[in-house]
Amino acid sequence: MKFVRFIGDDGVGIGVVDGDVHRVIPGYDDLLPLVQQGEDALLSAGDEALRCGAAIRAERTAALSPIATPPTFRDFYAFEQHVKAGRAWRGLEMDPLWYELPVFYFSNPYAFRGDGDVPMTPTAERFDFELEVAAILGKGGSDLTPEEGEDCVIAYAVLNDWSGRDVQRKEMLLSMGPVKGKDTATSLGPWLVTKDELETYRTTTGFDRTMTCSVNGVEYSRANWSDVHYSFGEMVAYASRGTEVRAGDVIGSGTCGTGCINELSQTYGVDRFPFLKPGDEVVASIEGLGSLRSTIVAAHEPVSYRSER
Repeated sequence: MKFVRFIGDDGVGIGVVDGDVHRVIPGYDDLLPLVQQGEDALLSAGDEALRCGAAIRAERTAALSPIATPPTFRDFYAFEQHVKAGRAWRGLEMDPLWYELPVFYFSNPYAFRGDGDVPMTPTAERFDFELEVAAILGKGGSDLTPEEGEDCVIAYAVLNDWSGRDVQRKEMLLSMGPVKGKDTATSLGPWLVTKDELETYRTTTGFDRTMTCSVNGVEYSRANWSDVHYSFGEMVAYASRGTEVRAGDVIGSGTCGTGCINELSQTYGVDRFPFLKPGDEVVASIEGLGSLRSTIVAAHEPVSYRSER
């Protein structure tokens, strides 16, 4: 089942995708409360909407982030090709520690958005997309096994983790971050897709589903979800070690191979793969999960963060 949060003529609502219409689930403007009630409640609400929910044509709506503000957002680093490429530019071999630790960082839960405008990172000149897949948790726990972690996942979505590369690089010289280089915008959607829709395509660590991203109609990125080194069960298990994960948390896979301009421009040259500018149209897609469509807009003029001394 595919769940959607949208804005239409009557405001913000949620529903189930049914061909070219959305079947409305009344009484909600966010999927988070249903997700937090668990899989049975979510599917029951979806079944009810498909039976008798009001129909709104999808073309008369815009897809919002399915969850407006997730409790937390952890973003991992789970695709080997992307990690190898990043180290190769710097003349480094692959670090054996990466194969032991599914590392992640916490990012900004207030920056989520769906289709539509994406503002550039303030002061950034090297603005970039990152093609990822997200898992949304329907229940939580502490010190989970990978099997228990997998069972916590209620749905998946396309994730685009927007990045101001020059801002990010400067900040991380201080061994902190990512900080402001990554917290202006994160796109999620266009739907939450329940696990049963993907089960036929399951592989050892992921699913046999193609991932692509295009800029102004030109394909930049192509990968397969099955190439991921760590499964979401393993990622959730590691995230829960010594603490807890909760229903509604968003877990990002990290960038897939070829899944960002930073990787492509370092490999093939910035003339062939220039960074994003206002007006660019970016479409991030994963088979079965849909396509996120974004238009890059200029950042607002930053306010000084320094006091006069």
